[in-house]
Amino acid sequence: MSNDVVTIGPLIAAVLVAAAVLLSDLIVPGRRAVATWVALVGLTIVAILTLSVGSGGERVAYGGAYKVDALTTFLDVLFVAIIALTIAFGPDYLEPRDLPVAEFATVLIFAMSGAMLISASTDLLLLFLALELMVLPGYLLAGYHKTDGYSTEGAIKYFLLGSFSSAIFLFGLAFVWGLTGSTRVDEVASELAKIASGSVAFSPGLAMGLAFMTTGVAFKIAAVPFHYWTPDAYQGSPTPVTGYLSVGPKVGAFALILRLFVEALPALKADWLPVIVVLAAITMTLGNLVALTQTNVKRMLAYSSIAHTGYMLVGLAAWAAGRIEGTQALLFYGAAYAFMNLGAFAVVAALQRRAGVTSSLDTFAGLIRREPWLAVLMTLFLLSLTGIPPTAGFFAKAYIILAAVEAGGPVGILAVITMLNAAAAAFYYLRVVVYMWMRDPVTEGSAMSHGPLLWAGLAVTGVLTVILGFFPGLLDAVGRAAQALG
Repeated sequence: MSNDVVTIGPLIAAVLVAAAVLLSDLIVPGRRAVATWVALVGLTIVAILTLSVGSGGERVAYGGAYKVDALTTFLDVLFVAIIALTIAFGPDYLEPRDLPVAEFATVLIFAMSGAMLISASTDLLLLFLALELMVLPGYLLAGYHKTDGYSTEGAIKYFLLGSFSSAIFLFGLAFVWGLTGSTRVDEVASELAKIASGSVAFSPGLAMGLAFMTTGVAFKIAAVPFHYWTPDAYQGSPTPVTGYLSVGPKVGAFALILRLFVEALPALKADWLPVIVVLAAITMTLGNLVALTQTNVKRMLAYSSIAHTGYMLVGLAAWAAGRIEGTQALLFYGAAYAFMNLGAFAVVAALQRRAGVTSSLDTFAGLIRREPWLAVLMTLFLLSLTGIPPTAGFFAKAYIILAAVEAGGPVGILAVITMLNAAAAAFYYLRVVVYMWMRDPVTEGSAMSHGPLLWAGLAVTGVLTVILGFFPGLLDAVGRAAQALG
């Protein structure tokens, strides 16, 4: 029992930190800085505990339903970083609108606990519960600005489609459970290996279960054609929330995909590989094509996030085609994308500090003269999202494309499609850069003051966006995480 408690120690600590933030707000109501710092210090402790538990090698708890390995440690540290940065970016946007900061931090940390549970789950039912624990707070956050009609509309769409996708995913799990006789990932993999070898017949019910699970997961990562909720939910949400929704649930859903497809369904990868190839191709292509037409930067980044989902699916396809470099590239891409995209949304949020400011392209016109540091940082993040060297986005795309080329066949064609899409994406990313550097401001306005936490968060994301591809420690951690999947 004591070993189980130690193994899940970081998860327990995350829940306690969420409770501590609420208590701090009850003890000193109205002192928003106190709640923010309690959250950030608590998250630091969670990160230290995660690294400490993970350094002891692979550990299991509760009969093997919960497993801590190199993949769990890598993902948990990434989740903590995403939540910490989102909390740092939040007050500058929330306080002028009189939105509560303590509740914002608490809901985010509870969502993080769900993502941490996903990364360690080796049981299908636990995976489903963890997924719901991660996405339910997202519905609350999408409607956080409850007096804004757009926020409410986006939250309703997100909730309805998210609920449908969860039900579809659960139906798939029920079929797989009923036809394999187990919910444990390793036992499901063993039963499916018998089917793949031909000793057991492949039943229509199992095919239906796999189809339901694939559909449910595709909704969570906003893969085309299951992406309809994304633009409205992203545009209507408060901008710091949009930044979180674009990376947190996405990375968590890919953690679910790794545990499900790579660990539970590897024996049937020849069957689901064509589906992943098609999903990747249409997701990145449609995401970029629609982003090209957007004049609202927030909505443009929403469609851009759909395209990045397609790029990450290429890594999964490369693994299914026999290249372990595919999962390594997927994990590296997830980390690089998290920091550069959070940074981009943080700049948008900083410009919207004054209530009533929109995220249209005109808002960015002449930014280099009004707020030069924000313009420089936004340029860096957009260049990284484009894949311009030597940013982290360049290395992320390079690893994905190289893995696909080495896999060959249909996945090799995906590499070509990825390169073409990256070139098309340059148009709408660099259009924002042109507005910031080469257009005159539409309205004259003085520069706004921004809090130290916002600048600290932007500094962290900016530095990581530059050095991430050169940091050997991250590459080693990604390699160990991929090896843990087998």
